[in-house]
Amino acid sequence: MLNDEDLMRHVIKVAERSVSNGNHPFACILVSPEGEILLEAENTVVTTGDRTGHSERNLATAASMKFSEEYLNECSIYINGEPCAMCSGSIYWSGIGRVVYGFTEHQLLECTGNHPENPTCSLSCDTVLNSGQRKIEILGGILAEECLEPHYTFWK
Repeated sequence: MLNDEDLMRHVIKVAERSVSNGNHPFACILVSPEGEILLEAENTVVTTGDRTGHSERNLATAASMKFSEEYLNECSIYINGEPCAMCSGSIYWSGIGRVVYGFTEHQLLECTGNHPENPTCSLSCDTVLNSGQRKIEILGGILAEECLEPHYTFWK
């Protein structure tokens, strides 16, 4: 069974694929309670022109259409960066029960600066996800520096 670091390294590969496909280096995967990768999602903002095409929102939509809320509550989403407020809301409403991410939104801002294609939002995912009626487990900082590597190159 893959551990958190192995799964996050898989997310990094999906983020690199997102860049190869002409998009921003954000990505995520949905993992079953048994550790199986169920879905992958890339950022699609650039290629679709949809500014809401964040990988987490894309994955939450696909997951909620494919799996029951009860099942998703047992699943984990692995994301290379802390989900923004919009994506945190999507994760909450999809029913996904565990969030694992690499770098924080603050670390992303330090990397990207005031880039017009990435206006970071300083509202933490903890604030959004812990404001609802159901409990969501959150684990951040997994391989944060490795997750940031594609961003250092991309946003310069």
